[in-house]
Amino acid sequence: MRVALVSWEYPPLVVGGLAAHVHGLATAMARAGHEVVVLTRAHPYAPDDSEVEGVRVLRAHVDLPWVPNDNPLAQVISGNHQVAQLGARLLPWQADVVHAHDWLGAWAGDTLREAYGAPFVATIHATELGRHQGHLTSTTSEAINASEWWLTYEAQHVICCSGFMVEEVVRSFQLPRDKITMVPNGVDPSRFRTDGVTRAPADSPLIVSWGRLEYEKGFQTLIAAVARLVARHPALRCVLVGRGSYSEELRGVARGLGVEQSVQFAGFVSDEELVRLLNEATCAVIPSLYEPFGIVALEALSAGAPLIAAESGGLREVLSGTDAGLLFPPGNADALAGAFDRMLSEPGLVEQCQRAGTQLVETRYSWDAIAASTVDVYEQAGARSTKKPTKKGKGSVRSR
Repeated sequence: MRVALVSWEYPPLVVGGLAAHVHGLATAMARAGHEVVVLTRAHPYAPDDSEVEGVRVLRAHVDLPWVPNDNPLAQVISGNHQVAQLGARLLPWQADVVHAHDWLGAWAGDTLREAYGAPFVATIHATELGRHQGHLTSTTSEAINASEWWLTYEAQHVICCSGFMVEEVVRSFQLPRDKITMVPNGVDPSRFRTDGVTRAPADSPLIVSWGRLEYEKGFQTLIAAVARLVARHPALRCVLVGRGSYSEELRGVARGLGVEQSVQFAGFVSDEELVRLLNEATCAVIPSLYEPFGIVALEALSAGAPLIAAESGGLREVLSGTDAGLLFPPGNADALAGAFDRMLSEPGLVEQCQRAGTQLVETRYSWDAIAASTVDVYEQAGARSTKKPTKKGKGSVRSR
C-alpha cells in the first residue's frame, strides 16, 4: 500500500509526542512492506528529501516572513500550502491513502486526498477543548476547535489513541462512533535502554519528568510535591525536561515554594541524554492534568524507570490493572508525594513495576502491531488493495 503521512513534526523536528508517534508508525509500516512518504516541515539538520529507515521524508519550508509571528493559525495554514505543494510534486505517483495527524496537517491532507483521489484518514491526538479543560480561551482557540471538527468531518475515518479520546471526540464534535477506531500509541523499547547507567540511590533520589511545559501537563503539581518531599529527602533532585509557554510560571512556582535548588529545568535535551536520565531516575513522574494517551508512560516503562502517573485520560487506560506503575489523582500533590514515598519504601514494589512494565510494552504496544491495526483502518476507509496492479504512468515514489 502507498501511504502519505502528513505531520507537522517528524524527527529530528520534535516538539511533542506527535513526532515519535508518526516516526514509529511510518517505520513499522515500511518494515511491513508498505511504501510510505512523510510530508512534514523542514529542519536545518535534515535534508529536504531523504530516505530514512525505509521511509521517504519530504520537508517543506514553511517559514513565510509575511505571516505575523503572533498569528499561529495563519502560520499553520500558510505552512499547509507549502506541504501540499510538496506532495503534489510527487504526481504522477499517487498514494492509496492520505493520513493527516491532528489539525496542524488538516488542510494539506485534504488537498492531497483530492490530488491523489485517495481515501482520507485523520488521527486526533488531542483536542483544543481537552487541552483547556473544556474551554475555548481565545478566537484562535475557537478557530483551532473548528478546524479539528472540520478535519473529523472531512476524513472518511478517524483514529483516536485511547478510549478516553474516542469519548472526547464523540462529545466534542458529535461524531458517530462507527467512524472512529481506537488504535493506541506505541513504543520501540530498545530506544530507551542503555548500558552503564545505574539508578540513583534512595538517599539521593532523582525524579525525572519530561514533555511540553504547558499548564495541562501538570508540572506545577510535581513541583508542589517536591516541596513536600524535601524535608524527608533533603538530597532529592527533580529534573524537568522540555520547553513550553508555561516554563516561566513553573520557575516562579519553584521559587515561591522554596525548591528552586531542588528543581532543575533542563530545557531541550538530546534523545541520548533523555534515555540516560530515565535509566538513572529513581522515579519517572507524569503529572498531567490532561493526557489523551501518554506515550511518555511507555517511554518510562521501556527504560525500566519506576513510574508514577496521574490518573488522567489515557494514562489511566495504560496503567490501570497492570502493576506497571502507581497512579495518583490529577493535581493532588499530597497523593503524588505519598506515591513517591511508597515507591522508595515498599519492599519489592520497584521490581514488580519494572517486570510488569516490560511485559506491557512488549506485548501490547509494539509498533508493528499498531501499524497493522492502522492499515486495517485504511482498508475500512476504502483504500485500494496493495495487490492491485499499478496503473500506467504511476511510478515508484523512490524514483527521484
